Amino acid sequence: MSILGLHHITLVSANAQRTTDFYTRVLGLRLVKQTVNFDDPGSYHLYFGDQTGRPGTAITYFEWARAPRGLTGIGGTHHYALGAADDDGLLKWKRRLVDLGIRVRGPYDRHYFKSIYFNDPDGVIIEIATRGPGWTVDEDADSLGTEYREPPAEMMISNRDEDRIGAETWQQPVPEITPDMALRHGMHHITAVGADIQRTRAFYEDLLGMRRLKMTSNFDDPSSAHWYWGVGDGEPGTVVTYFERDPNKTRPARMGVGTTHHFALAVADEETQLEWRERLIKAGLQVSPVRERTYFKSIYTNDPDGHIIELATVGPGFAVDEPVEALGTRLMLPPWLEHSRSAIEGALQPLVVPEWQPVTP
Repeated sequence: MSILGLHHITLVSANAQRTTDFYTRVLGLRLVKQTVNFDDPGSYHLYFGDQTGRPGTAITYFEWARAPRGLTGIGGTHHYALGAADDDGLLKWKRRLVDLGIRVRGPYDRHYFKSIYFNDPDGVIIEIATRGPGWTVDEDADSLGTEYREPPAEMMISNRDEDRIGAETWQQPVPEITPDMALRHGMHHITAVGADIQRTRAFYEDLLGMRRLKMTSNFDDPSSAHWYWGVGDGEPGTVVTYFERDPNKTRPARMGVGTTHHFALAVADEETQLEWRERLIKAGLQVSPVRERTYFKSIYTNDPDGHIIELATVGPGFAVDEPVEALGTRLMLPPWLEHSRSAIEGALQPLVVPEWQPVTP
């Protein structure tokens, strides 16, 4: 019984079409499922990812058109990161985004990877991070996360040189996403905010059995802890990180447009999921019943700061109700909502879905 890695992250959008255009036309992801929030069928639930929306590549959005703007803070996600192959791919992304009128911060050297930051149309902070050099640059593979590693002073000084950083980009325009840019690897990591890093450690290590990969400090705020957990050797796509913040100085998160609703960790199958449910209940946590999501089954709990954490099965996947070649092209409803299709479609603004073309090496 083990956590396999990241499954998906679910965020909140004010406009489904605008979100679809951003993730497909700008970032090159595929809309793999066009459905509704099963708990609120009057609103869209959109899934973006690789060709089939494999667990770990899925970025999903609820459309809450009339919701207030959310706030990041304790008990919420700070940002999530997508994985790029290397430094050249990262610089190409910077040039492409800037040329499209999107403000980009970085690239910054985070010691274990390099990254840029920007915002989606609703204000969600998105990071694109390189897959290397990895966690072993300052620790042996068999002792990852066992000792505190201070951020290198020269790196932190370099990261404050905004003039140099601002000028660092790809020299030629990047009108099309090239193979070394393609975000086919999915998520790199998710970063959340907690009030007590030791309490968070107990949740991810002692309860969920994930491996601590790194104990360091926030490179932009060295007075606060930044710890990383993952699966195995911490392959990108398995990693959750937390900033520790003083609750006397940092507000609680408020869910709304531009923030995360929840994120999901992957488990192998329904039997394993039920074992996890019993384990979480025995630990004194509130856990939902198993929810049927058609493309996977889910249970929900909370981290120690209240962030909603889902454990989702890896299957059956998004091709269970439409062929792979047609994924995301029409509104799909679960069987128990089909009788209400006319009413549901009447309440939703139809989406214009761009034709998706895979970027192949």
